Amino acid sequence: MIKILKNIIPNYIKLRIRKTYYYLNFICDFLDFKNKSRNNRRFSLAWHNRYPILFDKTTTTPFDHHYTYHPAWAARIIAKTNPKKHVDISSVISFSTIVSAFLPVEFYDYRPVKINLSNLKSKEADLTRLPFATNSIESLSCMHTVEHIGLGRYGDPINPDGDIKAMQELSRVLTTNGNLLFVTPIGKPNIQFNAHRIYSYDQITSYFPDLKLKEFSLIPDDFSKGIIENASSELSNKQRYGCGLFWFVKK
Repeated sequence: MIKILKNIIPNYIKLRIRKTYYYLNFICDFLDFKNKSRNNRRFSLAWHNRYPILFDKTTTTPFDHHYTYHPAWAARIIAKTNPKKHVDISSVISFSTIVSAFLPVEFYDYRPVKINLSNLKSKEADLTRLPFATNSIESLSCMHTVEHIGLGRYGDPINPDGDIKAMQELSRVLTTNGNLLFVTPIGKPNIQFNAHRIYSYDQITSYFPDLKLKEFSLIPDDFSKGIIENASSELSNKQRYGCGLFWFVKK
Protein backbone atom coordinates (compact mmCIF):
# COMPACT_ATOMS: atom_id res chain seq x y z
CA MET A 1 0.00 0.00 0.00
CA ILE A 2 2.82 2.43 0.89
CA LYS A 3 4.49 1.76 -2.47
CA ILE A 4 1.23 2.44 -4.33
CA LEU A 5 0.73 5.71 -2.43
CA LYS A 6 4.28 6.80 -3.25
CA ASN A 7 3.42 6.43 -6.93
CA ILE A 8 -0.03 8.04 -6.70
CA ILE A 9 0.70 11.10 -4.54
CA PRO A 10 3.37 12.76 -6.78
CA ASN A 11 1.13 12.32 -9.84
CA TYR A 12 -1.83 13.75 -7.92
CA ILE A 13 0.19 16.81 -6.92
CA LYS A 14 1.36 17.36 -10.51
CA LEU A 15 -2.24 17.12 -11.74
CA ARG A 16 -3.46 19.66 -9.17
CA ILE A 17 -0.70 22.10 -10.09
CA ARG A 18 -1.46 21.71 -13.79
CA LYS A 19 -5.19 22.19 -13.25
CA THR A 20 -4.59 25.30 -11.10
CA TYR A 21 -2.39 26.83 -13.81
CA TYR A 22 -4.98 26.25 -16.50
CA TYR A 23 -7.80 27.54 -14.31
CA LEU A 24 -5.91 30.79 -13.69
CA ASN A 25 -5.47 31.04 -17.45
CA PHE A 26 -9.22 30.51 -17.84
CA ILE A 27 -9.94 33.39 -15.40
CA CYS A 28 -7.65 35.68 -17.39
CA ASP A 29 -9.42 34.76 -20.63
CA PHE A 30 -12.81 35.37 -19.03
CA LEU A 31 -11.84 38.84 -17.83
CA ASP A 32 -10.27 39.67 -21.21
CA PHE A 33 -13.37 38.52 -23.07
CA LYS A 34 -15.65 40.44 -20.68
CA ASN A 35 -13.62 43.61 -21.15
CA LYS A 36 -13.76 43.32 -24.95
CA SER A 37 -17.50 42.62 -24.84
CA ARG A 38 -18.54 45.83 -23.04
CA ASN A 39 -20.13 47.26 -26.18
CA ASN A 40 -21.46 43.94 -27.41
CA ARG A 41 -24.85 42.96 -25.98
CA ARG A 42 -25.63 39.92 -28.15
CA PHE A 43 -25.23 37.46 -25.26
CA SER A 44 -25.54 37.41 -21.51
CA LEU A 45 -22.13 36.87 -19.90
CA ALA A 46 -22.11 35.96 -16.22
CA TRP A 47 -19.53 34.26 -14.01
CA HIS A 48 -22.13 31.87 -12.56
CA ASN A 49 -22.76 30.52 -16.10
CA ARG A 50 -19.12 29.57 -16.57
CA TYR A 51 -18.29 26.15 -18.02
CA PRO A 52 -14.50 25.77 -17.86
CA ILE A 53 -12.86 23.67 -20.58
CA LEU A 54 -9.26 23.81 -19.49
CA PHE A 55 -7.10 21.56 -21.64
CA ASP A 56 -8.06 22.27 -25.27
CA LYS A 57 -5.32 24.82 -25.99
CA THR A 58 -3.17 22.47 -28.05
CA THR A 59 -1.08 23.10 -31.15
CA THR A 60 -2.86 20.33 -33.05
CA THR A 61 -6.32 18.80 -32.67
CA PRO A 62 -6.08 15.54 -30.69
CA PHE A 63 -8.10 12.46 -31.57
CA ASP A 64 -8.43 8.85 -30.46
CA HIS A 65 -6.27 7.04 -32.99
CA HIS A 66 -7.79 3.58 -32.50
CA TYR A 67 -11.39 4.78 -32.69
CA THR A 68 -10.81 7.19 -35.57
CA TYR A 69 -8.67 5.01 -37.82
CA HIS A 70 -10.40 1.64 -37.46
CA PRO A 71 -13.92 2.82 -38.51
CA ALA A 72 -12.31 4.67 -41.43
CA TRP A 73 -10.53 1.44 -42.45
CA ALA A 74 -13.76 -0.56 -42.23
CA ALA A 75 -15.83 2.00 -44.14
CA ARG A 76 -13.36 1.90 -47.03
CA ILE A 77 -13.65 -1.88 -47.25
CA ILE A 78 -17.45 -1.72 -47.21
CA ALA A 79 -17.25 0.82 -50.03
CA LYS A 80 -15.29 -1.78 -52.01
CA THR A 81 -17.47 -4.79 -51.23
CA ASN A 82 -20.75 -2.84 -51.54
CA PRO A 83 -23.01 -5.37 -49.73
CA LYS A 84 -26.80 -5.20 -49.86
CA LYS A 85 -26.86 -4.92 -46.06
CA HIS A 86 -24.27 -4.71 -43.28
CA VAL A 87 -24.53 -6.14 -39.76
CA ASP A 88 -22.41 -4.68 -36.97
CA ILE A 89 -21.96 -6.23 -33.53
CA SER A 90 -21.19 -3.72 -30.79
CA SER A 91 -18.62 -1.57 -32.59
CA VAL A 92 -18.53 2.16 -31.95
CA ILE A 93 -22.06 3.37 -32.80
CA SER A 94 -20.85 6.29 -34.94
CA PHE A 95 -19.56 3.77 -37.48
CA SER A 96 -23.02 2.29 -38.05
CA THR A 97 -24.71 5.69 -38.15
CA ILE A 98 -22.40 6.91 -40.93
CA VAL A 99 -22.47 3.72 -43.01
CA SER A 100 -26.28 3.69 -42.78
CA ALA A 101 -26.32 6.83 -44.93
CA PHE A 102 -25.30 4.63 -47.88
CA LEU A 103 -26.73 1.16 -47.17
CA PRO A 104 -29.00 -0.59 -44.66
CA VAL A 105 -27.25 -1.37 -41.36
CA GLU A 106 -28.33 -3.50 -38.42
CA PHE A 107 -26.54 -2.69 -35.16
CA TYR A 108 -26.60 -5.11 -32.21
CA ASP A 109 -25.29 -4.55 -28.68
CA TYR A 110 -25.52 -6.22 -25.28
CA ARG A 111 -26.76 -2.82 -24.09
CA PRO A 112 -29.08 -1.76 -26.93
CA VAL A 113 -28.72 1.77 -28.25
CA LYS A 114 -31.89 3.83 -28.44
CA ILE A 115 -31.28 5.68 -31.68
CA ASN A 116 -33.57 6.76 -34.52
CA LEU A 117 -32.11 7.07 -38.01
CA SER A 118 -33.30 5.98 -41.42
CA ASN A 119 -31.63 2.84 -42.78
CA LEU A 120 -30.41 1.88 -39.27
CA LYS A 121 -31.92 -0.74 -36.98
CA SER A 122 -30.62 -1.05 -33.42
CA LYS A 123 -31.34 -4.23 -31.46
CA GLU A 124 -30.14 -6.21 -28.45
CA ALA A 125 -27.85 -9.23 -28.78
CA ASP A 126 -25.45 -11.32 -26.72
CA LEU A 127 -22.28 -11.87 -28.74
CA THR A 128 -21.80 -15.30 -27.17
CA ARG A 129 -25.27 -16.34 -28.42
CA LEU A 130 -26.00 -14.44 -31.61
CA PRO A 131 -29.64 -14.57 -32.78
CA PHE A 132 -28.77 -15.41 -36.39
CA ALA A 133 -28.91 -18.59 -38.43
CA THR A 134 -25.66 -20.31 -39.34
CA ASN A 135 -24.13 -19.06 -42.62
CA SER A 136 -26.64 -16.21 -42.89
CA ILE A 137 -24.69 -12.91 -42.91
CA GLU A 138 -22.82 -11.62 -45.96
CA SER A 139 -21.20 -8.51 -44.44
CA LEU A 140 -20.32 -8.43 -40.73
CA SER A 141 -18.19 -6.33 -38.42
CA CYS A 142 -17.18 -6.57 -34.78
CA MET A 143 -14.57 -3.97 -33.91
CA HIS A 144 -12.85 -3.23 -30.60
CA THR A 145 -15.46 -5.40 -28.87
CA VAL A 146 -14.43 -9.02 -28.31
CA GLU A 147 -11.58 -8.03 -25.98
CA HIS A 148 -14.22 -6.98 -23.41
CA ILE A 149 -16.42 -10.07 -23.47
CA GLY A 150 -16.55 -11.94 -20.16
CA LEU A 151 -14.74 -9.30 -18.08
CA GLY A 152 -17.97 -7.92 -16.61
CA ARG A 153 -17.18 -4.35 -17.61
CA TYR A 154 -20.50 -3.83 -19.37
CA GLY A 155 -22.63 -5.94 -17.06
CA ASP A 156 -22.08 -9.18 -18.97
CA PRO A 157 -21.40 -12.43 -17.04
CA ILE A 158 -17.83 -13.13 -15.94
CA ASN A 159 -16.42 -15.74 -18.33
CA PRO A 160 -12.67 -16.14 -18.98
CA ASP A 161 -13.47 -17.82 -22.33
CA GLY A 162 -16.29 -15.49 -23.32
CA ASP A 163 -14.15 -13.92 -26.02
CA ILE A 164 -13.46 -17.29 -27.65
CA LYS A 165 -17.17 -18.13 -27.69
CA ALA A 166 -17.88 -14.73 -29.25
CA MET A 167 -15.37 -15.32 -32.05
CA GLN A 168 -16.85 -18.76 -32.70
CA GLU A 169 -20.27 -17.14 -33.04
CA LEU A 170 -18.99 -14.55 -35.52
CA SER A 171 -17.52 -17.33 -37.63
CA ARG A 172 -20.70 -19.42 -37.40
CA VAL A 173 -23.12 -16.77 -38.64
CA LEU A 174 -20.93 -15.54 -41.51
CA THR A 175 -21.95 -16.98 -44.86
CA THR A 176 -19.55 -18.66 -47.30
CA ASN A 177 -17.49 -15.94 -49.06
CA GLY A 178 -18.87 -13.45 -46.53
CA ASN A 179 -16.70 -10.68 -45.10
CA LEU A 180 -15.87 -10.16 -41.43
CA LEU A 181 -14.16 -6.93 -40.34
CA PHE A 182 -12.62 -7.67 -36.97
CA VAL A 183 -10.64 -5.26 -34.80
CA THR A 184 -8.95 -5.82 -31.45
CA PRO A 185 -5.92 -4.71 -29.40
CA ILE A 186 -2.69 -6.38 -30.51
CA GLY A 187 0.63 -6.90 -28.73
CA LYS A 188 1.94 -9.09 -25.94
CA PRO A 189 -1.01 -11.19 -24.69
CA ASN A 190 -2.33 -9.98 -21.35
CA ILE A 191 -5.50 -8.86 -19.57
CA GLN A 192 -5.76 -5.33 -18.22
CA PHE A 193 -8.72 -6.15 -16.00
CA ASN A 194 -11.46 -5.13 -16.37
CA ALA A 195 -10.82 -2.87 -19.35
CA HIS A 196 -9.76 -5.31 -22.06
CA ARG A 197 -7.58 -8.13 -23.31
CA ILE A 198 -4.59 -7.67 -25.61
CA TYR A 199 -3.98 -10.50 -28.10
CA SER A 200 -1.08 -11.65 -30.23
CA TYR A 201 -1.52 -11.80 -34.01
CA ASP A 202 -1.30 -15.62 -33.96
CA GLN A 203 -3.95 -15.90 -31.27
CA ILE A 204 -6.51 -14.07 -33.37
CA THR A 205 -5.84 -15.98 -36.59
CA SER A 206 -6.00 -19.30 -34.70
CA TYR A 207 -9.38 -18.40 -33.20
CA PHE A 208 -10.92 -18.21 -36.70
CA PRO A 209 -9.96 -21.57 -38.28
CA ASP A 210 -12.90 -21.47 -40.71
CA LEU A 211 -11.95 -18.07 -42.09
CA LYS A 212 -9.22 -16.92 -44.45
CA LEU A 213 -7.32 -13.73 -43.70
CA LYS A 214 -7.69 -11.50 -46.74
CA GLU A 215 -5.99 -8.41 -45.34
CA PHE A 216 -4.28 -7.34 -42.13
CA SER A 217 -3.43 -3.78 -41.14
CA LEU A 218 -2.08 -2.28 -37.95
CA ILE A 219 -2.47 0.92 -35.98
CA PRO A 220 0.86 0.88 -34.09
CA ASP A 221 1.83 2.41 -30.78
CA ASP A 222 3.61 5.09 -32.81
CA PHE A 223 0.49 6.97 -33.88
CA SER A 224 2.42 9.16 -36.32
CA LYS A 225 2.50 6.19 -38.72
CA GLY A 226 -1.29 6.07 -39.09
CA ILE A 227 -2.47 2.72 -40.50
CA ILE A 228 0.25 0.31 -41.65
CA GLU A 229 -1.19 -1.85 -44.41
CA ASN A 230 -0.06 -5.47 -44.80
CA ALA A 231 1.77 -5.29 -41.47
CA SER A 232 3.77 -8.30 -40.32
CA SER A 233 2.90 -10.45 -37.33
CA GLU A 234 6.36 -9.72 -35.91
CA LEU A 235 5.69 -5.97 -35.91
CA SER A 236 2.24 -6.53 -34.41
CA ASN A 237 3.57 -8.56 -31.51
CA LYS A 238 6.09 -5.86 -30.63
CA GLN A 239 3.31 -3.40 -29.80
CA ARG A 240 2.32 -2.51 -26.27
CA TYR A 241 -1.25 -1.62 -27.23
CA GLY A 242 -1.55 -1.74 -30.99
CA CYS A 243 -4.78 -2.11 -32.90
CA GLY A 244 -5.11 -5.06 -35.26
CA LEU A 245 -7.40 -4.69 -38.29
CA PHE A 246 -8.36 -8.10 -39.68
CA TRP A 247 -10.39 -8.59 -42.87
CA PHE A 248 -11.51 -12.21 -42.89
CA VAL A 249 -13.44 -14.10 -45.59
CA LYS A 250 -15.26 -17.36 -44.88
CA LYS A 251 -13.90 -20.30 -46.86
